[in-house]
Amino acid sequence: MFLPGDCEEAMKTLGDRLRIERLRRNESQRIFAGRIGASIPTLLKMERGDPTVQFGLWVNALDILGHLGDLNHVLAPPDDLFLRYEIEQQMKNSRKRASRRRKGR
Repeated sequence: MFLPGDCEEAMKTLGDRLRIERLRRNESQRIFAGRIGASIPTLLKMERGDPTVQFGLWVNALDILGHLGDLNHVLAPPDDLFLRYEIEQQMKNSRKRASRRRKGR
């Protein structure tokens, strides 16, 4: 899977942080992989920042490491109350799906 440079670097950083946190807790690969419901090879992929690992395994790992709440910051609504109100109004008054792409675009 191809990722732009910044995205690839972000995945590698996330993998490094996962490994550091696992080691800080003194958990072997076998034990930690079992706790998150993954095989050891999959855990190794996660620690290398492989983007093909299922998101659910990352969620399990975040939960076990006490960082599940960090996901609340991903795509969080803006802090600007006026902008948040505008977005909420748009969501109430519009379709809940993306529009279809037109041919030639």
